Amino acid sequence: MIRIHNDKGLLQQIEIGPHRLNADVSPELGGEGAGPEPHDLFDAALGACKALTLALYARQKGLPLEGLEVKVSRDDSEERQGRYRLAVELTLHGALEQAQRQQLLRIADKCPIHKLMTSTEVLVETRLTGDEK
Repeated sequence: MIRIHNDKGLLQQIEIGPHRLNADVSPELGGEGAGPEPHDLFDAALGACKALTLALYARQKGLPLEGLEVKVSRDDSEERQGRYRLAVELTLHGALEQAQRQQLLRIADKCPIHKLMTSTEVLVETRLTGDEK
């Protein structure tokens, strides 16, 4: 379970099991800029999933992937048109052959978050609990 709470203001504390993160908005929007904005966390989930998927796959297949970098950028103008467009750039480190690099590129799009974002209808039910007076 993920728990998000705040004491005051816009800074949100996020608890994911034993892990603690913050989310906030920029000072221009009235926040403190003390953490990533929710859109950035969403985008980072995709990048982290691709990185982990590639690292695990390379380990399992014995590929000489020594490290990698994933950059995720978003086109905010697309969102206003009803689309959410993310561009992902992968930098693979190691003595990989071209065929191995192309194989890893294909595998990157099979990460669970990529699949969730692109092929699953996500339904969200929001309800009130507690503190009802």
